[in-house]
Amino acid sequence: MAVNVYSTSVTTENLSRHDMLAWVNDCLMSNLTKIEEMCTGAAYCQFMDMLFPGSMMVKKVKYKTNLEHEYIQNFKLLQGSFKKMNVDKIIPVDKLIKGRFQDNFEFLQWFKKFFDANYDGSPYDAVEARGGEVLGLGPATQGGSQSHLGGSGRHSPSTGSYSRQAYNKPAPHRTGIAQEMVFHIKRSPLASFVLVWLLFCIRRMVFGI
Repeated sequence: MAVNVYSTSVTTENLSRHDMLAWVNDCLMSNLTKIEEMCTGAAYCQFMDMLFPGSMMVKKVKYKTNLEHEYIQNFKLLQGSFKKMNVDKIIPVDKLIKGRFQDNFEFLQWFKKFFDANYDGSPYDAVEARGGEVLGLGPATQGGSQSHLGGSGRHSPSTGSYSRQAYNKPAPHRTGIAQEMVFHIKRSPLASFVLVWLLFCIRRMVFGI
């Protein structure tokens, strides 16, 4: 079972946002750039898998998403893991999914204390555990819900475009009658014989030989 911690502004270590973000990225081998990106809940899900193997259904976690309903799904997984490990902390899901800095920073500060109290130092390959997926905010799918990072929606549906290249057949080359005859003569031995015979007859008629 987990060791519960109850941190306040007095007991919490005074780590800056940059220190906290560096800690998350170092542990999970991620490239998060802002505390607000913790609003997806995916990082906490993976931390629980790191602390208590088997307590989290990691294959159901949405690691890269911009969709609010998937944030909620991740936090439901986190709540289930908390319940399994008897963690008393109430997760303020409604606040966290809005992506505001202060709410996410305060929860991350508490989680850092919780992590320090429970981590046994076992090695953990975060990238392998999440199947090589990227952790953090990702492009939203078209028609999905928008995220509310920092109070403003971020929705980037991908719009594919392509160009079509027309292939025009060349116009048929028109030839004269003589050229047509030569073409067919070259392709037919019989036509060649007939032509030679005709030339021989014409020569005898004209020159008498």
